[in-house]
Amino acid sequence: MRITKRSNIAIRVLMFCGVHRDRLVTKAEIAARCNTSESHLAQVINQLSQLGFLETSRGRNGGIRLGRSMPRIVIGDVFRIMESSATLAECFADVDNTCPLVDACKLRPALADAVEAFYARLDQVTLEELVCDNAPLIDVLGPVGCRQTQEA
Repeated sequence: MRITKRSNIAIRVLMFCGVHRDRLVTKAEIAARCNTSESHLAQVINQLSQLGFLETSRGRNGGIRLGRSMPRIVIGDVFRIMESSATLAECFADVDNTCPLVDACKLRPALADAVEAFYARLDQVTLEELVCDNAPLIDVLGPVGCRQTQEA
């Protein structure tokens, strides 16, 4: 299974907002620190805000922040939503499925079970677990000039 770029960006955005949960952040900040384009970000931010994971405000003092508390953001939910249009294999596609083995293949149910196991594991992870007490993440995504240092 391959995670789409959209899901990858969604998790980066949520983690960035989690690190900066005390303030509004901008799309430009996220793009710079998360190594992605603002055009990809715009689409992902729009989808995450429509689903309540983010709140956005426009204007001069506008920005982006988490729309829910970090313990209420379940990573499995985010991946399910972001990956909903991606099919694992051709035989899972509703249209354009030309595989002649569909009716005889025993691999398809095993793959479906594997995908469910993947999501079940991610259902056990919250944004809070990814962000809180994660000094290396704060070093990467935290405010410039305010790096945390770990004592020896």
